[in-house]
Amino acid sequence: MLSKNFSKDEQLFNLFNVIFMIFFIAIIALPLWNILALSFNDAKDAIRGGIYFWPRKFSIESYLTVFEDKSIYRAFVISVLKTVIGVFVHTAFTACVAYGISRKDLVFRDFYIRTGILAMFVSGGLIPTFLLFKNLGLINNFWVYIIPVAFSFYDMIILMNFFRSIPYSLEESAMMDGANPFTIFIKIVLPLSLPVLATIALFHGVYQWNDYMTANIFIENRNLYPLQMLLYRIVSENLSAGVATGARVVRQTTSQSLQLATMVCTTVPVIVIYPFLQKYFIQGMTLGSIKE
Repeated sequence: MLSKNFSKDEQLFNLFNVIFMIFFIAIIALPLWNILALSFNDAKDAIRGGIYFWPRKFSIESYLTVFEDKSIYRAFVISVLKTVIGVFVHTAFTACVAYGISRKDLVFRDFYIRTGILAMFVSGGLIPTFLLFKNLGLINNFWVYIIPVAFSFYDMIILMNFFRSIPYSLEESAMMDGANPFTIFIKIVLPLSLPVLATIALFHGVYQWNDYMTANIFIENRNLYPLQMLLYRIVSENLSAGVATGARVVRQTTSQSLQLATMVCTTVPVIVIYPFLQKYFIQGMTLGSIKE
């Protein structure tokens, strides 16, 4: 019910917002629900069509085909490790740089900012990047998931703007008590920056979880594949040869059913975690985007 305290124009505006948001949520949620229903339906029966909200002939054969390869559990561990370690390293390193750049008395501060902006738009290209990683020993190395993306200038801008909003008087008071810059950063700045830090962590965590191109280009050792890359290979091998990774002939699955099951497996963890970080995400984006 719309409140009687609002004027007619405000009530109409609020009603329009409610209708629009219901429609907006529907066009996002219904396709996801349809994918879930199709993934749990018998693959050959799903070809007939007509499945929208609930499986017509329930089957978990597509998921069994995906998970029959025992290496998928190792790949899940790799995905979790690279996401957790990557988020910690990226957030910590980017926060340290952002705090330094946020100080106006930093020597060559303008040069660092201009260089970072230039690097956002100019890239060395894939071949030079591959050769560089090879010389650094990152090919077929777990750390290729972590080190190259340990810093993001875009994320640094968000953090820098937030750090500028923290009253400098807090730092002056700490310095009068004998605190050094590192202590101020750890014990004062970071605790006050949890919303924006959660925002950056969520950004990078989703990237790390969904990334498979890094493994596709720089990793040949199957034992270092993350979950997304291994599932991509499972689908590709079934598409090309009609045989599952575990060498079992696929009789109860189709390429579409495997793709749908793969989509569900890779998106569920993000969907489960996101609601717990949503309020920090919104608050961090707001506070980190409007400050000078």
